[in-house]
Amino acid sequence: MATLNKVFLIGNLTRDVDLKYIPSGPAVANFGLAVNRTYTNSNGEKVDDVCYVDIVAWNRLAEVAGEYLSKGQPIFVEGRLQLDSWEDQDGKKRSKLKVVSQNIQFLGSGKADNSEEKNTDDVPF
Repeated sequence: MATLNKVFLIGNLTRDVDLKYIPSGPAVANFGLAVNRTYTNSNGEKVDDVCYVDIVAWNRLAEVAGEYLSKGQPIFVEGRLQLDSWEDQDGKKRSKLKVVSQNIQFLGSGKADNSEEKNTDDVPF
């Protein structure tokens, strides 16, 4: 049976990118994405719904995200779902679903200058 694990999201960053380097060397960036949806409920009222998603980027993609992305900026993320599981301090099993990004497209201005659209076509990933 064939399987597919692919996610496409467009939303706004909920916080600045947290860029770190793990001891073995690679860069890792963590940030949040708010994905909005508007629909009409059964009473005919428009309802705004927000889904918050944790995103992680690795290596050069993480470094570029840390350099160019900031809170509130709209982006397109292409990636895959990953489930992290662990045991908390009380011994309870916990899990969290996140997106491991494989590609990021900048849809708005970056950190350096929020007044005009940045051309990110030449940014190496």
